Amino acid sequence: MNLSLEASGLVLNISAVERETGLSKDVLRMWERRYGFPKPGRDDNGERQYTPADIAKLRAIKRLMDVGMRPGKLMAHSLDELNVLADTRAVPRRDQLAPALERDVLTLLQSHDAPGLQHMLANMLMRQGLQKFVLESITPLNRAVGEAWMRGELQVFEEHLYTEQLQVAMRTAINAFPRQTGIPRVLLTTFPNEQHGIGLLMVEALLVPEGVQCISLGPQTPLEDIRRAAIAHKVHILALSFSGAFPLRQAVDGLATLRRQLPPQVTMWAGGEMTRRVRKTMPGIVLIPDLASTVNALRSWRSHWVPQAVGY
Repeated sequence: MNLSLEASGLVLNISAVERETGLSKDVLRMWERRYGFPKPGRDDNGERQYTPADIAKLRAIKRLMDVGMRPGKLMAHSLDELNVLADTRAVPRRDQLAPALERDVLTLLQSHDAPGLQHMLANMLMRQGLQKFVLESITPLNRAVGEAWMRGELQVFEEHLYTEQLQVAMRTAINAFPRQTGIPRVLLTTFPNEQHGIGLLMVEALLVPEGVQCISLGPQTPLEDIRRAAIAHKVHILALSFSGAFPLRQAVDGLATLRRQLPPQVTMWAGGEMTRRVRKTMPGIVLIPDLASTVNALRSWRSHWVPQAVGY
């Protein structure tokens, strides 16, 4: 049986809180300065110490940010109020997993059955095909696992086991496709402090069956290196992924910087939960708030692409 963090009574340092909540250290420090929450204690060495109540509230805030709410509107609420708000903000979804399948996956994780989980994911992929697997099974399964983790029903290592087995399944399927050399060439990465790279792999899994040549740098690439890589690889599209907790201002400023620095013929895509919080249009940036819109964005790009204007 799992002992939840809330039941343990332990205090955690900032690195452990980062692992437990998926919120970066920089975000935690920024919220502390800007909003007065969290308010960590300090140990004898001056290191921050967070309580289980802090963790529970941070998880609830992140859950609401993942459906598009801004952190500044959430900090003053109690945990009970945040949980009620999360229930009322829940959007009816057509991508719900069958309850039995969701239970089976969570049970495999909680029983630490890595071979069983690997076998289940491989069978799902074989039955559905890669794109359908990503859109109809993995998207809701990621949500179910993430919500179980935020409720304290899964430990960090169990969530990591799920992510690792999922990445193995998707990477194996992607590598089974013939090597792509077609148009467009798409560079995939995230900004510094954006640790969540699973979205990049899911986008690649949607694009490769469409004949796209994907070049993935993985997560957390410095902006200057993103610019250099885009030019060095002569990419047609730069695709950047942002989780819901990524600071909006940092994302907007970074996107604007890259847009100024990159050749105009390089299309920029920004995708992920963070983009739901963007309230203004961003010239030269295509916002893709959900995975299901990725293939449509690709088809739109292809319909407007003029080879002579690209120069490579």
